[in-house]
Amino acid sequence: QVQFVESGGGLVQAGGSLRLSCVASGSTFSMRVFGWYRQAPGKQRELVARISSGGSTTYADFVKGRFTISRENAKNTVYLQMNSLNVEDTAVYYCNRPISLTAWGQGTQVTVSS
Repeated sequence: QVQFVESGGGLVQAGGSLRLSCVASGSTFSMRVFGWYRQAPGKQRELVARISSGGSTTYADFVKGRFTISRENAKNTVYLQMNSLNVEDTAVYYCNRPISLTAWGQGTQVTVSS
């Protein structure tokens, strides 16, 4: 079973940046679609961005132009570069496979202060 380890979260002021990393286990990483999700307190988990095996990306409207998803197949790692953060971006961020969801990792907490 694929396992995800997310890291890179922290406390940042509004307008700041963070770069999240997600290492996924398994030998088929390069063939998979991956996505970053987030869950804010009291809200449902939502898809933030996704990246195909070929590197094509899609973003939720609320992060377009601010977040960038990328992948490094040699390291089984997916990244999320987050710029121009605002308070509404505060959430726990997770990665997973949008096409075939599997067990969630622990996520990484992102807190944006005003």
